[in-house]
Amino acid sequence: MATVGKETVIVGVDESESSMYALDWTLRHFFSPFASNPPFNLVIVYAKPLPSATVGLSGPGTAEVLRIIEEDLRRMAERVVETANQICRNKLVTDVVIEVVQGDARHGLTEAVERHRASLLVVGSHGYGAIKRALLGSVSDYCAHHIGCSVTIVKKPHA
Repeated sequence: MATVGKETVIVGVDESESSMYALDWTLRHFFSPFASNPPFNLVIVYAKPLPSATVGLSGPGTAEVLRIIEEDLRRMAERVVETANQICRNKLVTDVVIEVVQGDARHGLTEAVERHRASLLVVGSHGYGAIKRALLGSVSDYCAHHIGCSVTIVKKPHA
């Protein structure tokens, strides 16, 4: 549960290795396993896509396909939350709030930053090139330009 008076750090996660690395990086840099009272509140946010955003279907059988997609998205959200929880447990961080929001990650993270009055948002970088970023959009780029707090974009080092 978030403690009043502490600044809040939000980490945006998804199913990617880069976002889980960003969570691990945040825990290593801002949350000491030896501190009984960490200096920040930690909120982890996963934006679960809407089924309708993942496919463009209409016609007979659409409802059944959307139900199957929704179930897959729910299971993916459970895996992401469990992975994030495990990373926190491994770093001995137990005072954490994990939220699953519906919809686009850019808007979900923006709303979470506003709702929690966060001081810092941490997101991972997928390392997309310019063309892929232009086609898919970059959550980290959007956040860096539109969110009203400091944004740290964590890049996983190459092996």
